[in-house]
Amino acid sequence: MARVALVTGGTRGIGEAISIALNTAGYTAVANYGGNDDAARLFTERTGIPAYKFDVSDYAAVESAIAMIARDIGPVEVLVNNAGITRDGVMHRMTFEQWNAVIQTNLASCFNLSRAVIDSMRERGFGRIVNIGSVNGQSGQYGQVNYAAAKSGIHGFTKALAQEAAAKGITVNAIAPGYIDTDMVRAVPPHVLEKIIARIPVGRLGKAEEIARTVLFLVAEDAGFITGSTISVNGGQHMY
Repeated sequence: MARVALVTGGTRGIGEAISIALNTAGYTAVANYGGNDDAARLFTERTGIPAYKFDVSDYAAVESAIAMIARDIGPVEVLVNNAGITRDGVMHRMTFEQWNAVIQTNLASCFNLSRAVIDSMRERGFGRIVNIGSVNGQSGQYGQVNYAAAKSGIHGFTKALAQEAAAKGITVNAIAPGYIDTDMVRAVPPHVLEKIIARIPVGRLGKAEEIARTVLFLVAEDAGFITGSTISVNGGQHMY
């Protein structure tokens, strides 16, 4: 039976590419989304992948959703913690609400989802968890103290959980994407985007499918000796 793979933030952008790649590779892909009902409906109509709406920053909502997915489809054996938001601003202007929203959605969600599936993974003796970090969590970024802190925290979270879970056949890894050609990045003013691309040695933005390909590598059945690692997919922008 195909393994159930849940992708948070899985109906748009990088998450959409990951969901589709997993589904194409033979996993039973399930996507989470937080608010855009129209985009989620179109995603499911186009791909056939079911989309479950719940707030990844709300632990009770996550527990309930994981139980529902287990009843509807099966226990989650592959988890991709991809959901993320930005609320940019320099520190002297950043509000607590901006800080907390990013920390809760980008970092606390990794605990919420991983905690909700870890017992089942331990019982079954198999699990794959991939956390999506960021080049800005490795190098820092002006105006993104909240985002950089959350993504940097993901890298530490990954290493610690990998040590705890290894003996039970569960691997935990992270991917640190650079600037990827998504709607979020394309919304950056053109003159700023030009400067970003100029700092990328390969001379272009990354593709969401390139992140998805890395996820497939890490969640494979024969990838059990890779855990606690962060793979940078950034076109050489930051060599860490």
